[in-house]
Amino acid sequence: MRDFKSPCVLYHGTFLRRPLPLWREVLDASTLSFSTRLKWFAICFVGGIFFSILGTGLLWLPGGIKLFAVFYTFGNIAALASTCFLMGPLKQLKKMFETTRLLATVIMILCFVFTLCAALWWHKKGLAVLFCILQFLSMTWYSLSYIPYARLTFFAKGNALLKELSRKKLPCKGSHSEPEGGG
Repeated sequence: MRDFKSPCVLYHGTFLRRPLPLWREVLDASTLSFSTRLKWFAICFVGGIFFSILGTGLLWLPGGIKLFAVFYTFGNIAALASTCFLMGPLKQLKKMFETTRLLATVIMILCFVFTLCAALWWHKKGLAVLFCILQFLSMTWYSLSYIPYARLTFFAKGNALLKELSRKKLPCKGSHSEPEGGG
């Protein structure tokens, strides 16, 4: 027998007896249309890139290290959050903390926090720049985890480059050896 007091709601192709709680609707990105999700992804991602570039430009101003750290970190967080519009925040968080991405995610979050601490509270310019570099590297490593075989390819190409560099003999500054057989 059907209960008419609780309305049915269509959710992902299934009729539910009760309406979804508000928090579930808010956190579920699939309630947005695909075009809306794509637009907000683009806005958030481009905004993140803009803030990161703006922060880098502000680095060269007197006392700009604080602005650099804040804008650069905010830009990276916005770019990272942009994917929440594509897959939803809960799914994004689950994917971030999968075993393949766990180390990159933890390092990335720690770098966000340490960058801001170094610039705003500790007043250590060198540390702030170092943590921004580590932010970039951890974001790159995190992003590569979404592309099949990208990390493996990165290691293979890096290894090949190191082998090639080790084969070439770089001239030493202090060596004055004469060519063999010459006079």
